[in-house]
Amino acid sequence: MCFHNSMSAKAQKLAARYNLKTDIVEIYKEILEENYHINAFTHPLYPIVTGDSELQAFHWGLVPFWVKSEEQAKDIENMTINAKADTIFDKPSFRHSIMSKRCIVPSTGFFEWRHEGKDKVPYFIQVINEEIFSMAGIFDVWNNPKTGEIYHSYSIITSEANSLMEYIHNTKKRMPVILSSEDEKRWTDPNLNKEGIKDLLKPFDADKMNAYIINKDFLRKNSKDKSIIEAA
Repeated sequence: MCFHNSMSAKAQKLAARYNLKTDIVEIYKEILEENYHINAFTHPLYPIVTGDSELQAFHWGLVPFWVKSEEQAKDIENMTINAKADTIFDKPSFRHSIMSKRCIVPSTGFFEWRHEGKDKVPYFIQVINEEIFSMAGIFDVWNNPKTGEIYHSYSIITSEANSLMEYIHNTKKRMPVILSSEDEKRWTDPNLNKEGIKDLLKPFDADKMNAYIINKDFLRKNSKDKSIIEAA
């Protein structure tokens, strides 16, 4: 699974990485700062790349367009942080978005735990030679019937684990779908058909990834503390 992400690149650098406008920087001050640890269960605003010419900011935890109330939205957003590639075309929460609302979730690394008996060992995982890499995501737009607010939210797609992630995430053996730089534009292409989408939902090459053990207390640190991602 992928419930803990890292975004230590400022919005301006992100915009440059994806060749996007930075007008959003003036609107969403909260995504300007480096955040070495981002917890999905707080449903934070996070920088997202869609087919739009500007960098976007969506909440982590997808709220489908058909949700009827704030109460239902709160219930569902904790269950839609990730979307399994295996069932994404069938689940009511995801089947609309996977066909028409695909996005890129930029990352500078993510966190996962290896279970060793009763112990849990935290790892920080990155893509080699990619300061900012791309996870495959989907998004949706919900209109809050009570307030009229338009709420944008997203989910990170997961696949079965490659050999590296199978070793680390040795319980559920999952990992986020990571896109190669060559596949980024293809992923957000609105004309991509179902077979083309399925072709991209595969485990990333383990040889192109790096992982190392970090300190167990990282969850208690301020998200802007760089020591979060230091090796133990």
